[in-house]
Amino acid sequence: MHLAPFDNKNQPIVDVDNERVPLNYFNIVKLSLGEEYSYQLVDFESCVVPATGRVSVAVDGTQIAEVGLRTEDVWDGEPEGVYVPTGMTCKIRCLSKTAEVFVAGAKYNETLTPFAVHADDIDTVQYGSDDTKTHRKIKHILGQKQHGQVGRLLVSELFTVGAGGWSGFPSHKHSKDRDGETRHDETYNFRFKPANGGALQLLQRSDSEPGEAFHVVDGSTFLIDDGYHPCCVFPGCEMYYFTILGGATTRGLTPYFQPAYADQLETIPGMKAMWNKFK
Repeated sequence: MHLAPFDNKNQPIVDVDNERVPLNYFNIVKLSLGEEYSYQLVDFESCVVPATGRVSVAVDGTQIAEVGLRTEDVWDGEPEGVYVPTGMTCKIRCLSKTAEVFVAGAKYNETLTPFAVHADDIDTVQYGSDDTKTHRKIKHILGQKQHGQVGRLLVSELFTVGAGGWSGFPSHKHSKDRDGETRHDETYNFRFKPANGGALQLLQRSDSEPGEAFHVVDGSTFLIDDGYHPCCVFPGCEMYYFTILGGATTRGLTPYFQPAYADQLETIPGMKAMWNKFK
């Protein structure tokens, strides 16, 4: 499901009762210097990630950290974040001239311990190749390194290496819990450089029928509950998407690869190692 960019006025873009991706939560909060924003999610854990700007984050009245190293855009430095446990109140205060802050959440009914993720905690993996048109870099904010500290939530940022090409290939899905596949709802928020760039986000729900193609632009949000979902970036532009994954019964992601293209797991460099980071 494609949600075109709009001014959400700091209200959730994907709320806790979303019909398409009930395991996900997503908000974009925009603040000016000194402004504050507070939230509390029942039955959802979350992660605060500044897209740009610097903020302080307090959880249940305890100061956790100051995070945010980027000023111009999401390409301008490493990501940072703060994990906010289920049911706890989070207060975000803007420390820079302006800040744009992503709040990512996943359904989880246990309360863990808050912690900060700084730049040197980010787990970065680069995979693919120019030859296969799949050259990408993923920066894991809540990934394999935070296993045991988080319930069901996975948070990462994907960047193209160079312009154009494919992401999410070989085509895969994670629609149901079964042998060889886990159910994870997924939410993307896209950014492009230059800002007038774009991509085609594909969604194919059945192997036997053609899928749909959605024109995503800078600021688009895309919700994935079912189906294969590769993405093709326009030539001449770089793509970024903020990724939220929430598991139904487990945190570790096990994708099911479309049989027609699964053999390319062996031909795209670094592909298997990349998927192991989503655990």
